[in-house]
Amino acid sequence: MKFDYRNPATIEIKLKVPRKTRNNGTLFMHAVLLDDSRLYKEYDEIVRTESIHTLPLVTHTEPQAETFNLLQQKAEGKAVVKEKVVRPYSHITTIAPLSILTDDLRLPSNKIPGELYPYIRVRSGKFLPVLQHNVLKSRLSHFQLLNKSSTEVNITVTVSPTSYGSLRLALHVRLALEQLFTLGFSEKDVDDVKGIFADTNLYLLSATVLIASCHLLFDFLAFKNDVSFWRRKRSLAGLSARTVFWRAFSQLVIFFYLLDENTSLLVLVPAGISAIIELWKVTKVLHLRISFAGYKIRVWRDSSADAGERSTAKADAEAMKYLSMLLYPLCVAGAIYSLVYEPHKSWYSWALHSIVNGVYAFGFLFMLPQLFVNYRLRSVAALPWRAFMYKAFNTFIDDVFAFIITMPIAHRVACFRDDLVFLVYLYQRWLYPVDKSRTDTASSMDENPEELEPIKQKEE
Repeated sequence: MKFDYRNPATIEIKLKVPRKTRNNGTLFMHAVLLDDSRLYKEYDEIVRTESIHTLPLVTHTEPQAETFNLLQQKAEGKAVVKEKVVRPYSHITTIAPLSILTDDLRLPSNKIPGELYPYIRVRSGKFLPVLQHNVLKSRLSHFQLLNKSSTEVNITVTVSPTSYGSLRLALHVRLALEQLFTLGFSEKDVDDVKGIFADTNLYLLSATVLIASCHLLFDFLAFKNDVSFWRRKRSLAGLSARTVFWRAFSQLVIFFYLLDENTSLLVLVPAGISAIIELWKVTKVLHLRISFAGYKIRVWRDSSADAGERSTAKADAEAMKYLSMLLYPLCVAGAIYSLVYEPHKSWYSWALHSIVNGVYAFGFLFMLPQLFVNYRLRSVAALPWRAFMYKAFNTFIDDVFAFIITMPIAHRVACFRDDLVFLVYLYQRWLYPVDKSRTDTASSMDENPEELEPIKQKEE
């Protein structure tokens, strides 16, 4: 195939797959860059004088779990057989990305960069164009399962010119990605990191690094202030217990859902930490006390409640009464629709997806009890506003990540749904202003119920 190596090129190849490769074997492609103005007498001459690069076309990995209609499978009487240990199968790539260094190199032989040295070839005192496999553009989504009936495969070879600086950066990133495997990262996690570098331009990548740093900072500050608020909180007046229960349940479900969907660790780890914190807050709401006496764990409950907590619980129960009339029918209808019309990997997967779809689609409804409590008490002073604002910043940052980081569509939509909830809370903070003479609730958590009295409501 003739092409100008200084310009991008695409080569379509229809490859006949050997039987040994189909039987869990291997297959390699040898890319040779030849000068069409020269005549070659034998293959050894090509090996000695031209740019050659070898890249694997086949990898061995676990196949994706198959999905099917659960009701149809049961009606047909077919049993689903699951392997206890999923063994890897051969997968062949459909895209082979190559990069060619087109810059005219003028380097002393003793100053060739170490990462570039294995790819350097010299002929008649001149550097040949560097040909190498662009690992960053080789994604897991490009591989397809190779079975015994796969006799032919269409492979697209893409050739992209690159500069000296870009090639060195790509090789450094490639070495860094290889180190991630030694740290325990899975192939899926490394592929997610590749997507950040390969699927975004340089300016967007730089902005992403900055935004990710801010996201981690706000995550840490939000967790720190949230834990500090609840650790020192004595009275639950003004706080919706049902909203706390819901957030704990929803965060736990979302964590298992993201785990089931093989989501990026950038999304999974904060979700796991958030779930642990929400479960801990449930123990505070239930007034549970846990002590470790020797090898025994003792759990008991303090059932005392002040007047402020009782009035809050009354408003909370009233809000939940109205909410249940709308929420439960919608969740049941969504679960039935998913069971009848959508394929799933298992009954566990269907149950998990049904619950998490209810969490994502109607999760904002469970924020209504807290909004209703705020309305009844005409106060938002009991809320942890510092932690709230850090979470609000992260919610808007998540809107940016929704287009960059690999995540389920439902989780992506939920990022934008949370924006609406935060805006409603901000409106209530404006509507029910906190007395400025009071100490900030994030700094002094041991308020008495009388301190939660709001100042005079703004006149409309």
